[in-house]
Amino acid sequence: MHKSQSYVVGIDLGGTKIAAALFDSNGTLLGREQMETAGARTAEEVVQRMIGMIRSVSEGRPLIGIGLASPGAVNSRDGIVINGTNLPEWDNVPLKKWMEAELGIQVQVVNDANAAAWGEYVRGAGKGAENMVYVTFSTGIGAGIVLDGKLLLGSHSFAGELGHNMIDPSGPICSCGRYGCWEVFASGTAIRDTALRYMEDRASLIAELASASEGKVTSQHVFQAMKLNDPVAVEVIDRTIHYMAQGLANAVHTFNPDRIVIGGGVSKAGDLLFPALRKKTDELVMAPYRGTYSLISAGLKDDVGLIGAAALFHTFEAE
Repeated sequence: MHKSQSYVVGIDLGGTKIAAALFDSNGTLLGREQMETAGARTAEEVVQRMIGMIRSVSEGRPLIGIGLASPGAVNSRDGIVINGTNLPEWDNVPLKKWMEAELGIQVQVVNDANAAAWGEYVRGAGKGAENMVYVTFSTGIGAGIVLDGKLLLGSHSFAGELGHNMIDPSGPICSCGRYGCWEVFASGTAIRDTALRYMEDRASLIAELASASEGKVTSQHVFQAMKLNDPVAVEVIDRTIHYMAQGLANAVHTFNPDRIVIGGGVSKAGDLLFPALRKKTDELVMAPYRGTYSLISAGLKDDVGLIGAAALFHTFEAE
């Protein structure tokens, strides 16, 4: 039987740009637009930009919903952005209420890490899993959890904030104000900071690689130096993999997933990362959990937030 098409717009709201895309019920991306966030002074102005993009990208097609991925803390049940990371004046912004009043279409709002997790579950590396943990290692650590086929939000939509699980209370201070969070040990920023600390009294290829580009050390430089068997880089990455695995083992014990999907800039290290990370995680989990999960790289790229946001309305099962 022929199935009539329905259309959804997914929006990925960031501190520097807004992306909007139109999808049909097969998950086909029919149109995409992008605009800078800069220049909009207030939340109301950003919302008006998004509304304009929705109208433009949908080209008059009837929409069944608008899914929106936002940075920061989000109350998904009420569609309120409690505080938008890198978005000035974003405190308790009622996105759902404002946009539904303007457009007359249902709007769902989720944290950007949850949107990415849902996108990977529906269309990416998590497809076919029953229970999935998604973790993105980049500037910080973001995460999203899918249990029994449902995105885990928690009572106040704050579930899955694995990056702020405490690994070591005597560890460095985190951007959240607490000490020893997972992300101060295992994020891309942590790789850079550890490398800089180790390089204070030791020569390393990391500095040479950094100076050949923009001069600022990044986690990418550390992985490049590791590939060249630089002792400092090898030590930094070994240390980081231990802490990455420690947090992942905690997630395995807590959620018992059959799949762990790793995204973010650090995941681009590929074979320099994944074999060792799988081995270390397997060493740290309790015996009954070994062999019960796969640990793989994310399958989707820059559009993962758009796909996940749109999939809040339909899961694109017809392909």
